[in-house]
Amino acid sequence: MKIKNALPKLLVVLSAIVLMASCEEDLGTIGSEVIGDQDVNATLDASRTIRSYSKKLEAVQSNGLQINQLGLYNDLVYGMSKVNLLAQVTLEDVNPTINYLSVVDSVVLYIPYFSEQTTDDEDLTTYVLDSIYGNTPMDISIFESNYFLREFDPNTGFENNQNYYSNQNDLFESFKGELIYAVTDFLPSNESYTETITEPDDAGDNTSSNTVVAPGIRFQLPKQFFEDKILSMEGTPELLNNNNFREYFRGLFFEVNGTDTNLIKFDMSDARLDIYFTSQFEKPDITVISEITEPIAREEKKITLRFDAINVNVFENQLNPQIESELISPDQVNGAEKLYVRGGEGIVTVVELFGEDNDGNGVADELDEIRQNKWLINEANLIFYVDKDVVPGGSQEPERLILYDIENGRLLTDYTLDTTSGETDQVDSYTTHLGRLVRDSDGRGDYYKLRITNHLSSLIHQDSTNVKLGVIVSQNVAVPNFQEVVNTKSSNRDFSEQVPSSSVMSDEGTVLHGNTAADETKRLKLQIYYTKSD
Repeated sequence: MKIKNALPKLLVVLSAIVLMASCEEDLGTIGSEVIGDQDVNATLDASRTIRSYSKKLEAVQSNGLQINQLGLYNDLVYGMSKVNLLAQVTLEDVNPTINYLSVVDSVVLYIPYFSEQTTDDEDLTTYVLDSIYGNTPMDISIFESNYFLREFDPNTGFENNQNYYSNQNDLFESFKGELIYAVTDFLPSNESYTETITEPDDAGDNTSSNTVVAPGIRFQLPKQFFEDKILSMEGTPELLNNNNFREYFRGLFFEVNGTDTNLIKFDMSDARLDIYFTSQFEKPDITVISEITEPIAREEKKITLRFDAINVNVFENQLNPQIESELISPDQVNGAEKLYVRGGEGIVTVVELFGEDNDGNGVADELDEIRQNKWLINEANLIFYVDKDVVPGGSQEPERLILYDIENGRLLTDYTLDTTSGETDQVDSYTTHLGRLVRDSDGRGDYYKLRITNHLSSLIHQDSTNVKLGVIVSQNVAVPNFQEVVNTKSSNRDFSEQVPSSSVMSDEGTVLHGNTAADETKRLKLQIYYTKSD
């Protein structure tokens, strides 16, 4: 799937320069200490204390995402998730001119899929769909919504944007209006279609042209609803500008039902709703209408509604009861045997390094020891092994995990300095820091290696705070943005109120071995390759 990398390359370069310039240690810059392969004289230390456990996110901010979802996802480990969508609509051209005796010809909703176009030797164009999961039919119902999506939050004096959350499905359901359209047994198709566009030429005559439109959700909606809702309102304040229009026509609520996986991801800002109609140029003079012998000219016109404003995904999760029970009271003292990570309205794993601060100086004793010994960090990795007894393997295994400072809601220095950030294929970007899933000879997930070399070097040589780390599934690690989190059931706030937005856009999950796993060879590991300072 193609998602734009929102982190400019210039920022990466500048951040690296600032970071290296700020390090005034006699040992040299962080860049010279940690970049490159392990030194032949480096020592491997894997004895340091590491503690990990998982927590469920009660709700995540689900507006302002780069991609949206619609459908159902049945995870063999975690259970079923249903994803609905509330979408705000805007006028592409405000205060439209409709003219006299308008007649709606058709109303077409189009939400394009992510797809790749290919052409064979005979110039036959076909499409390969991306970000389509499952092949079980589902039902889609489209309602008018009476819920007003605000752009700004009145609780902040309208200074901050209004956030909407993944657990607001029941609220939006309660504001459902008229059922506009419903389809049963829907399945995505890779078929394109041809759109005929009629426009006046320079001489004023209508000319037609054909355009091939890529595959997508394409529904013919009822004409009368939009005749009444849009065309009959010509010249009214409701159509004068989009502020008025959003208040008047508050949006569409897409609701799905089904029995198994059929999930579609798309960029809602590319979607549109076209109202095709004809009308007369002007109202005829009734005093001379009997004298008119030529047919009264009619004009073919179109009003387009866009979905480029506020779109909110809401989730209904049927979480596996055993997993749900384990997540209620995780062992934060000793750590867990199993670690759960899942996207969407997700589950995050918390990782703590270096154990306790027994002398009360505010720094973990193990970290104190390393600082005193002035280790030079050649490489440091967190190794997470997949629990193959639980995870069935295959295409549902997430290819990437993302690691972040969970206390402050920000990415690590290793992310900023990753030299693979410019890879055009997103699945290969940031792989120095956030390694892809390593699979065994049978294609099943074996482990993830997340490199924290610069982070650990900063802890040792710059006295950085030893923050807790968060690990969660990522749809695209090249997206650096964060979303807000609501943790209404978390009495012990051990992490920030933010989570990477790429996790909210993800549907997959996996299970990893924790630091107390029965198989000691599969326990979560912190590998440190170091040399001592002279």
